[in-house]
Amino acid sequence: MSEFIEWSALGQVLVAGVLVGAGIPALFALGLRLLAGSAQDREDAARAAQARTTEDGRPVAVAIPRPGPARMAGAVLCLALVVAAVATGLFVVVSGGH
Repeated sequence: MSEFIEWSALGQVLVAGVLVGAGIPALFALGLRLLAGSAQDREDAARAAQARTTEDGRPVAVAIPRPGPARMAGAVLCLALVVAAVATGLFVVVSGGH
């Protein structure tokens, strides 16, 4: 339509921006969520903390169990992809590439 705008290049930039701008933070959030454990674990820990107090009435710290192996592997994969994307972006910027 316009001789000044390359619509295909604009579309490619738009798609890349959406993938990087929304995809990388979404992977980071998913990785953290997988590390956080389940809601049932947090509820059990909260109940245990309320039931256990010191002699002066302060609550005792209660550990939340670690996530299972599948959740841990998924979290490590998500966070590794985020680190790889950031390192790749830094490399491209530092090397002067476009």
